Amino acid sequence: MRQFTTGDLNKQIGDVTDVASREPVILTRHNKPRFVLMSYEHYQRMRSGGDPRRAHHISEMPGEHADLFDEAIERLARGESYDDEP
Repeated sequence: MRQFTTGDLNKQIGDVTDVASREPVILTRHNKPRFVLMSYEHYQRMRSGGDPRRAHHISEMPGEHADLFDEAIERLARGESYDDEP
C-alpha cells in the first residue's frame, strides 16, 4: 500500500487521489499512519463483504463460480490455454 503524508495530500491532491482510485493509500502525519484514502467502490466492497477476490472452498463455491471453474478445467483438459477464446 502506498503512503503519502498529509502535506503531500495538500500539495499533490491529483497524484494522491489518482493512486487512491486504484488502491487504498495510507496518509501519515508525523511519520505515523493516520488515515486511509480509497475509492468509494473499494469502500463499498469492504463494507458489503462482496470482494470478488474472495477464495471459496469447493463445497462453498457459488454456483456461477463453479460453472466458470468447470469450464476452465474442461478447456485446459482439451489443451487450450486460459487466454484462448471459448
